[in-house]
Order: sequence, then C-alpha cells, then structure tokens
Amino acid sequence: MAPVDDGARLPPGVEVVATGRSVPVRGNGSVAPISLSVSAARSALRILRSGGFDLIHVHEPFTPGLPYGLLGARGLPPMVATFHRSGGSPFYTALRPLTTRLARRFAVRCAVSAAAESTAVAALGGTYKIGFNGVEVDAYRSVEPWPKERPTVLFVGRHEGRKGLGVLLEAFDALATTTTVRDGAPGGVAQPVLWVAGEGPQTGTLRRSYPGSSDIHWLGVISDQEKARRLVAADLVCAPSLGGESFGMVLLEAMAARAVVVASDIDGYREAADGHALLVPPGDGRALGGALSAVLSGAGPVAADAAEAAGVEGEDGSSGDGSRRRWLDAAEGWAAHWSMGRLAEWYEGIYRSAVVGPQG
Repeated sequence: MAPVDDGARLPPGVEVVATGRSVPVRGNGSVAPISLSVSAARSALRILRSGGFDLIHVHEPFTPGLPYGLLGARGLPPMVATFHRSGGSPFYTALRPLTTRLARRFAVRCAVSAAAESTAVAALGGTYKIGFNGVEVDAYRSVEPWPKERPTVLFVGRHEGRKGLGVLLEAFDALATTTTVRDGAPGGVAQPVLWVAGEGPQTGTLRRSYPGSSDIHWLGVISDQEKARRLVAADLVCAPSLGGESFGMVLLEAMAARAVVVASDIDGYREAADGHALLVPPGDGRALGGALSAVLSGAGPVAADAAEAAGVEGEDGSSGDGSRRRWLDAAEGWAAHWSMGRLAEWYEGIYRSAVVGPQG
C-alpha cells in the first residue's frame, strides 16, 4: 500500500493498493512523497480488515497519513515497524506522548541502521532489531556497461542541500585540467567526466553555476536499468552527503557494481562502507577533490591509504592495478553481505516471531 502518481511505473508481479496521490512534505533536509488522503486511508483499512492477512509491515510508521490510521484502528493483525529516519524531528518531539503510546502496538520494531535506531530510541524509547536496506546484487551481474570514452564519476541522488551535490560540483570543477589515469597506457592522461543523475529543488541553480558540457553531463531522472549500466561503467561513485543519511544504499550498489566509492564520513555511510570506501569530511570540497583525483589517478596518498586500510596493498606497498582488483573484490563481497535475499530471510524470521512467537 503506497501513494501512486503514475500507475504505468508500478512494478510487475506486485499487487499495489493506491492510498491516494503523493504530496511533497519537507523534513530532515529532504522532501518525502506522502499521501494525506483520508478517504484513501479508510479504503486501505477496509482492505486490510477483509484480506485475511497474518501481519502488517509498516515502514517509517509515524509518517502522516495511512500509518496513523493503522495505529489507531482496531481488529488488525500484528504489526512490524521499520524505522529509516536519521536525525531528530520537531514533529516527533511535539507528538511524543501520542507516538510513544501508539508505538506499543508494534509486535516488533526494526531499524535499518544504528543511526536509525538511535533516532527512534530518542523519540520513542523501546528496543529494536537492527537490520539493513537490501541491495539487488544480481542486478549488476551480466549488465552491459554504459558507453564511455573517459574516466567517469557518477552521482546518483536527489538534488537537495543535504546530498552535497554542490560540494561535489565545486570539487570536480577544481580538479586539474588533466588527470593521470590507469587506462592501459602508462602515463596516459584524460580529463574525467561527471555524470549527474536525478533532480530536485537545487537542480536549476546548480545547472546555472555548472552548465552541461563535455565534462559534466546532467542526466535527469534515469531508469533503474540505466542506473545499473552507469554504475557498472563508472570508475568512481561519489556520495558527498552532508548528513541525515541513516544508511548508505548507493554505496553498496556501487560496490556491487564494482565501482570505487568516495563518500562523506557520516554515521550512516560509515556503517555501510565498513572500510570499503574512501571517506572524507562532509562539506570539505578540498578533501573531496583530493580523493577524486587520487582514485582517478590510481596513485597518491589517499589511494594508498585506502588500499592499506583494506589490507589489499601490493607486495611492494603500491596501490597498483592488482591492488585495485582486490579492493573491488573485497567491496563486492561486502555488498553481497547486504543482499536483498539475505534481508528477505531476516525479515521472514521477524514475521514468524511476530505472528507465532519466538521459535526455540
């Protein structure tokens, strides 16, 4: 059950009950599409009562709309809640007496990361099972890479302040005119290309400051298929968020696609990376530019430190092509640890405990 704005984009093989059209609601430095339709929520509740379901799984359960209808309704099956938010909320604070009481209706509370758990505990108290956001690791196998002619940096995300795209554009613009790359020809040089996917409230402003060119490609919103192909093709995926991220999904997707990751050193990303990404202070354009340059050149202290941290440096201590392969192998293996299949198995255990109780 979710808000539906374009029925043609619904996933095949999944029965989706529309709970109205979405309304953009600002919060936590982002904009979330939320349905506020009372009539749609009532219709959804009627379906839940008549459907003979064993369990209801609610994501981000104190989002306005249907979740409050669920928590206030009677005669529903057990509910499992998953909390995603990282960072406090005035909304949580103002409604704490109500949300704390309603939260007792959950049979099991889950959080996608330690950062999300910390936010939920501060707002509601209680205990939580920490899971993760699953990655479709199989989606990056046997994928034809997107065509490219030069080393490529990819950004995927909403163009809003907390995602840090402005910091990345500034850092990319400041890179030297030519960057040494390992393109099969020792000493070869090539200027990197930046692919910018997505859109958001800052798109217009950023595009005026950094117009599209042969070096910066503004892609707009892309399909999942194109996203997979570009992830596989990219030499480097950059996630320069400034904060407010409970989990680094894009980091794991990039690792599964065998791209080197450069990201901000924030709680959610640090947990997702686990030493398999180069982390720089959030908002530090100079440090970000240095990391980009080091990865693209295949040399320099940042790349060497990253290889050493992962235990993949070459026999001579260098961070050469063999070390890069081992780095990517280790990162790909780490991403597989967070596969959607493993997450499904984890949730199946949660569901069983909620419906029939803990198993011996």
